[in-house]
Amino acid sequence: MTRKLSRRKFVSNVVSAAGAGWWISSQSERALGQSPNEKVSVASIGVGGKGSSDTDGAARYGQIVAICDIDDQRLKQKARQYPDAKMFHDYRELLSEMGDKVDAVTVSTADHTHAAASVRAMRLGKHVYCQKPLTHSASEARLMRETARKHKVVTQMGNQGTAHDGFRAGVELIRSGAIGDVREVHVWTNRPYSDWAKGKMYWKQAPQITSRPTETPPVPDHMKWDLWLGPAPERPYHPAYHPHDWRGWLDFGTGALGDMACHTANLPFMALQLGLPTRVHAVSSKVNSETYQAWATITYEFPARGDQPPVKLVWYEGSENGKRNLPKQKIPGNQVPTDSGCLLVGNKGRLYSPGDSGDQQQLEVAGQVKTPERTIERLGNEVGPDENQKREWIRGIQGGSTPLSNFDYASVLTEGMLLGNVAVRTGKSIDYDGAIGKVTNLPSAAGLIERTPRNGWAL
Repeated sequence: MTRKLSRRKFVSNVVSAAGAGWWISSQSERALGQSPNEKVSVASIGVGGKGSSDTDGAARYGQIVAICDIDDQRLKQKARQYPDAKMFHDYRELLSEMGDKVDAVTVSTADHTHAAASVRAMRLGKHVYCQKPLTHSASEARLMRETARKHKVVTQMGNQGTAHDGFRAGVELIRSGAIGDVREVHVWTNRPYSDWAKGKMYWKQAPQITSRPTETPPVPDHMKWDLWLGPAPERPYHPAYHPHDWRGWLDFGTGALGDMACHTANLPFMALQLGLPTRVHAVSSKVNSETYQAWATITYEFPARGDQPPVKLVWYEGSENGKRNLPKQKIPGNQVPTDSGCLLVGNKGRLYSPGDSGDQQQLEVAGQVKTPERTIERLGNEVGPDENQKREWIRGIQGGSTPLSNFDYASVLTEGMLLGNVAVRTGKSIDYDGAIGKVTNLPSAAGLIERTPRNGWAL
């Protein structure tokens, strides 16, 4: 039996049935205080799609002084909302011209340009909010971490669930030892498919797309194709890449893993303080030189951390022959697995979190569970977690607490999970030395850890 808890106050409720306990987190009543009067000047890089809402969220707590996009249509549409903001197509020109007028930037571009824009901004002392996944490669994630530390800027990655009070309560619950020592974690996603039965995919039209389009249509007049390519290798324009399906192409996106792991693996990763794995192994559908696989199962081995035991985390994505790739472990309560979620297995019980955000948890244990001590600040529920992330970031810039998904944390999450794509590409187990950021048993993996940017776009 499971009872929903009040969404106005954090409570713990345990119902014993057949020796099992259930607990579902809710939100906290307390919200952050009022913002200081001084406005933070923000430049938005990428203002279409997710970039549009990122710009609007930052605008509620800061002042938008510049907007940048390679698409004139999107840029001019956003300019109607922010007529006083200066428009740019090239973020390099924006940062050069507006450097003394900008305190912070949002980066909401395709994956392959996240690091190029963010690192340049941080080197100028600008605070950065960057969409997930933080980077396109593991080495870029390390560079983001090092740059943020060196320049002492306030940072936040756009995995919105981190700002949900329920997520923060879940982290505290796991850390309190409610399910004991955790040695096994399972995480699954509904990507890259949106309709499993019909084989409809989010990014690629069909799994058999394994090569580049042969047609070379003209670049639309409203689009700056060379600027969109940025650090990626040059290739002719095609609508198969932009504005939507870039996630499925190796040069631009990071596949299902990059798209969703920063969301769905976030709860166990933060709660268990996993750090970087030492070994990663993958099995997958056939790989090719242009697009991501249709399915993969990736196993990460994390070493012991202090008094916490080693952890095996298994990631499941995609579908094979119309059948979803899901863990074989039973979900607590014998539920049917949601399209995405995670399951933590401890020596005292199990915790299931349905969905991507980790904001709800169902706990299966023997006996009662005490409400854990509150150790993480709550942001309240006056606005949603997406906007709360911007508010937390802006207030961090104004002297508030450090944002929870700052680059110190988010870069490790990104670096660690993206190693799964390296294991898929090599087809072999990889041993990783997190201290130096190198695969130690497979020299051929070096080019997958660190990619060479196009001339003019070096980091």
